[in-house]
Amino acid sequence: MGHRREFEISFVGLKPGIHEYEYVIADRFFEAFQQQDFFNCKATVKLTLDKKQGFMLLKFAMGGSLEVVCDRCSNNLPLELWDDFNMTVKMVEEPELMNSQEDDPDVYYISSGEYHIDVENWIYEFINLSIPMQRTCSFEKMDGPHCNPAAREILTKLSNAEKEKNPEIEKKENPIWKGLEKFKDLDN
Repeated sequence: MGHRREFEISFVGLKPGIHEYEYVIADRFFEAFQQQDFFNCKATVKLTLDKKQGFMLLKFAMGGSLEVVCDRCSNNLPLELWDDFNMTVKMVEEPELMNSQEDDPDVYYISSGEYHIDVENWIYEFINLSIPMQRTCSFEKMDGPHCNPAAREILTKLSNAEKEKNPEIEKKENPIWKGLEKFKDLDN
């Protein structure tokens, strides 16, 4: 992976307090990483760095859009990105040891002799974490504007055929909920 200086923040010369950075992320950013399962990324990352004595608080605010392939119909599906992530960066004498022992993924240790911090991997990770695990056009009816009508028709036919073969599919109740209906009409 190539080293890109635009994602390095030299914090030694910064005064204590809040400093803001903004990064515009496109598909080209991800070329340094493995192949992605999204494309047409147009994201903006606003980074707020709050420098304190011995540590820094970083807040990454994600915004923008990208496209994924729908898990259900295989059409391209545009998604909006919006999320916030916080990191605490602490300066210590033995950062490798501290990072290996730290359970909190939002805390990272660097050497007290460091003079810069690289935020590129965090931006990559946070954009990927902003993408939902299930990527579908419309969860209930499959009638979203981006849904592939041919795939929707095939899936509907398959679902109806399965119901005709096995009419108990809709009638089958989950035993977990058995007995809970008696609480439905209780007055408080």
